[in-house]
Amino acid sequence: MIDWSNEIIIEGEKTKLIPLKMEHKEELMEAAKDGNLWELWYTSVPSLDGADTYIQSAIDQYNNKSSIPFAVIDKSSNTIIGSTRYCNIDHQNNRLEIGYTWYAKSFQRTGINTECKYLLIKNAFEVFKVIAVEFRTHWHNHPSRKAILRLGAKQDGILRNHKIDKSGNMRDTVVFSIIQNEWQTIKQSLEYQLKKYDGNKS
Repeated sequence: MIDWSNEIIIEGEKTKLIPLKMEHKEELMEAAKDGNLWELWYTSVPSLDGADTYIQSAIDQYNNKSSIPFAVIDKSSNTIIGSTRYCNIDHQNNRLEIGYTWYAKSFQRTGINTECKYLLIKNAFEVFKVIAVEFRTHWHNHPSRKAILRLGAKQDGILRNHKIDKSGNMRDTVVFSIIQNEWQTIKQSLEYQLKKYDGNKS
């Protein structure tokens, strides 16, 4: 499934995904400041005083082989603009989730997310050979839910009272997935979307 002996780097036309490390803290927080993203109560974005914990937790998950966290680099400026990761990796059943995704506000709605998701999903199915890719988001995170549907994922269901969030409230989690035999059609759709973004110079 996954070759853990080498660092995983995934590169596209606009973006490059590199292993998230503590040395990325300063650039990561500059990206998070663009829009004060930690103020969005339904997302998981590091705050100014929580960056060390956020990054170390991601590294710990990598070390126990349950997650592969990435820093997202905008190739045109060679700067970190956000983060994403493979998470909840199920080695026995050969499936995984893509989550913890966020981008600086100025890079939202630019095609960056579409390319990153395309690269991650393609790598998951064609390199890792998984049988399914899952996405989860907060019930109230409507932009994320719409973005996941635009990828071509289907909603599997809603986990009611799934988690207690950072405010102490109950979180309902919406679960989506793409399965292996859907990938080729979704791949064609995403490549078409990426061409449209290129045509608009976005």
